[in-house]
Amino acid sequence: MLAKNSRVLLTATILALAAIVALLVGPTPHRAPVRAAVLKAPAGHGPATAGGTAVPPAPGQSGLPGQSGQPGNGGLPGATPPGTLPPVVDHGPRTGRKVALTFDADMTDTMRRQLRGPHPPSYANLAIVELLERERVPATFFLTGKWVEDYPELTRRLAANPRFELANHTYGHAAFTPRCYHLPPLPRREMTRDVARTFEVIGRYGGRQTRYFRFPGLCHDRAALTELAPLGLTVVDGDVVSGDPFATAWQPIVRAVLSQVRPGSVIILHVTEANAAMTDEALPRILAGLAERGLEPAPLSEVLGR
Repeated sequence: MLAKNSRVLLTATILALAAIVALLVGPTPHRAPVRAAVLKAPAGHGPATAGGTAVPPAPGQSGLPGQSGQPGNGGLPGATPPGTLPPVVDHGPRTGRKVALTFDADMTDTMRRQLRGPHPPSYANLAIVELLERERVPATFFLTGKWVEDYPELTRRLAANPRFELANHTYGHAAFTPRCYHLPPLPRREMTRDVARTFEVIGRYGGRQTRYFRFPGLCHDRAALTELAPLGLTVVDGDVVSGDPFATAWQPIVRAVLSQVRPGSVIILHVTEANAAMTDEALPRILAGLAERGLEPAPLSEVLGR
């Protein structure tokens, strides 16, 4: 009996030891693989980079995917996964009645010097803003950072209007390709920082922020798109070019818009009075023509079918 009990005790001890060994050397529980971003920084070097330029996180982001307790830019119209090549859109679905009125607010260094001169022009067309406000018309404004800095009160006014959306048109309206309407080219290494800085400048004003972006002159190539990949944005060109910069009469602007517009169209206009002096005269006629065609202005995010 004693021998039998000893054998039982020995067997139990061996089985217990085997179980411990199995726990130590056995497979670990399955964990879902972590997907890396298309563009990612080397370990220990912070957020994604492009062209050697560090990219600051968007407001509400920690700079690393999945580590923010804030909504960040993921919930904004036009937001895309950071690190992916930005999509380029010209218009929304060709159904329904909605079209987008978009207004570029350019500001170059030359324009800024003129503002500091003895007879400064106006690069803020208040008549356009007042008409949109009075008629309760939705619109989307693509702002350059320098325009925002020179017209902070008007920017605050735009941000306070729930029918207006704010979008990005670079910091100083430089070209993102070698040849673009005689605009000074921006070095590739500065492109990411330029657009990120503009989002920061515009973002301080609140309102209906977006992650929409428009290149100056609509000039872009794959290299420029690659530099903007870390920023998680959508590039918006447009399918209705009004030709309002430097127009000397309102009639050609109206004809250009109404001859091209269709459901889902994105109409490109300017709110910079001195170099788009006839836009405020063309706008009421454009609105009337849209109504005659059964088309209705709407925020860009609605037209693109967010």
